[in-house]
Amino acid sequence: MVPAAKQRGDPAEQRPRAGRGHYTIFLGMAAGVGKTYRMLLEAHAEQEAGRDVVIGLLETHGREDTAALAEGLPVVPRRRVTYRGTDLADMDLPAILRRQPELALVDELAHSNAPGLEHEKRYEDIEDLLDAGIDVLSTVNVQHLESLNDQVAELSGTRVRETVPDSVLGRADEVVLIDLSPEALLTRLRAGKIYKHERVEAALNGFFRIENLAALREIALRQVAEEVESKRLVTDVVGTREDLAADLPQAVGERLLALVEPYPGAQRLVRRAWRSSQRLGAQLDLLWVAPPGREPDPEQDRQLQALRQLASVLGANLIVEPGDDIPDTVARVARERGTTYILMGRSRPARGPARLRVPLPQRLMEALPGVDVRIVADRSLRHEKAP
Repeated sequence: MVPAAKQRGDPAEQRPRAGRGHYTIFLGMAAGVGKTYRMLLEAHAEQEAGRDVVIGLLETHGREDTAALAEGLPVVPRRRVTYRGTDLADMDLPAILRRQPELALVDELAHSNAPGLEHEKRYEDIEDLLDAGIDVLSTVNVQHLESLNDQVAELSGTRVRETVPDSVLGRADEVVLIDLSPEALLTRLRAGKIYKHERVEAALNGFFRIENLAALREIALRQVAEEVESKRLVTDVVGTREDLAADLPQAVGERLLALVEPYPGAQRLVRRAWRSSQRLGAQLDLLWVAPPGREPDPEQDRQLQALRQLASVLGANLIVEPGDDIPDTVARVARERGTTYILMGRSRPARGPARLRVPLPQRLMEALPGVDVRIVADRSLRHEKAP
């Protein structure tokens, strides 16, 4: 047994149980790279060091090596839930909380729970465990991060439906990248170590194309690099924050404003804007300049609610501001919010007298000389005709 956990310090020397639990996420580029296997190795090392370890939820997906490695670790049985005549088995959160282990393993944190349980999503269950002082090991693939949803769909041709807010990764104490070359992953797939043999051919022709895997690996590497840099910057600031708080101006950081409209392509822009805000260490505001005195039609209202939900998941602020003059309204909101960057989608081609107007980006740059304006490509517009 490889004592993987001891590479980061002897578990027996870790702090006593108090306050919030320690959270480690094993991140991979795709199924089969070894996230769950590595999590189990860590669990055995912790158990051998004398800690009380339990499996809260484990998904082996029929992989014999993974199932074998789980042997010897206590398991909290799943609870049965009946939904619309179907029996479902899911993690028993109350049972784990009653047992109060030192460390719980919770696989596949992006999973949606069976209806009627304490939380809709498994990552919310994990928050309860952490709040109870229980350390947690969990796993996730990079394609489940909300802000990468569009990018992964474009790469693979498959839209991932189960996503988690990127902030879940940000709140983890450790993010461990489980890296495997695309060639090695395909070798494992062909050998039947990821899916059963009857599913291999479809996987090779779908998600597991080598160009997809190479791109996903690059995304995973970049994501972890950004997490490391973010945590380093936070550590640097936290030590002096109280001393400097009185001397620093309130608007010392960057603040990004993304211009949106309630139409389907806006969610792509929001995700791109959120990624940019994270790289800049900036707060993100979303602004829709709504036609005054006009209620959204049913489709606009549906898209507006979708924007609200996405903004809530990503931790952004959605502002709906009525205004006849879009540049003036945007400029006013930008000044009020202390905006330093504006992101906007590519405008649809203007027709008639509107073609003679100065373009919106130029008008914003003239109205806000200290603010950078960036136009974000929206591939969905390739298939739309101008009205």
